[in-house]
Amino acid sequence: MEWLLDPNIWISFLTLTILEIVLGIDNIVFISIQSAKLPVEQQKKARQIGLLLALVMRVGLLFSIKWIMGLTEPFLNLADTLGIEDPQWHRYLTLSGRDLILFIGGLFLIYKATTEIHHKVEGHIEASSGRSKTVTFSSVIIQIIILDLVFSLDSVITAVGMVDQIGVMIAAVIVAVGIMLLSAESISKFVNDYPSVKMLALAFLLLIGVSLTAEAFDQHIPKGYIYFAMAFSVLVEFLNIRAEKKALEQLEKGKNN
Repeated sequence: MEWLLDPNIWISFLTLTILEIVLGIDNIVFISIQSAKLPVEQQKKARQIGLLLALVMRVGLLFSIKWIMGLTEPFLNLADTLGIEDPQWHRYLTLSGRDLILFIGGLFLIYKATTEIHHKVEGHIEASSGRSKTVTFSSVIIQIIILDLVFSLDSVITAVGMVDQIGVMIAAVIVAVGIMLLSAESISKFVNDYPSVKMLALAFLLLIGVSLTAEAFDQHIPKGYIYFAMAFSVLVEFLNIRAEKKALEQLEKGKNN
């Protein structure tokens, strides 16, 4: 139990918890957008199930660290298959299991974000023609599970790269998912109450999908840039919402006077 008194352990725990929460933002946004398609009485249940599945996957993957680290070993060299001799292209086109999962997950996220943006832009046409699809609870959960796997893999590899003690990793993941569970409803409400924020969230999911796909081919886009752009855009949108509310309040006062 001496490790509990080690300040380095607590610093690692706090740092990893913060990173896990940051990495989980994409997961919450995706779950919020998907659950919003369901009837109101099922939305909270879908969010909770989605995040609990993310927790189960992350803890399960942490207990499979040897397998996880093995996923980073190359198993497919597309450069050799295509007859390319340039060492730089060999680095880009050598795929591991992790790369394959990130690539498939990135493509899936790009597809989902693009489809949702299309529905938002052309939704009035589909509504008038009666072609809107019925979304089932199970289909939403399946889509959440697919993205949970991708985000969980990225999260676990980050944890393994930062901390040696599996107990610290599991504790950080549990705390991070707990915070995500507590904040999921308010984040979901904020995203779905404002159409412009929802479109912004979809645009960032598209960006995350591109980032995951690029990372599969060893093209690393620093996550700090993505999250800074996300935070800055949300701040600007928040100021726009505040300005609109103030303008409406002034308009109402003018009418009353």
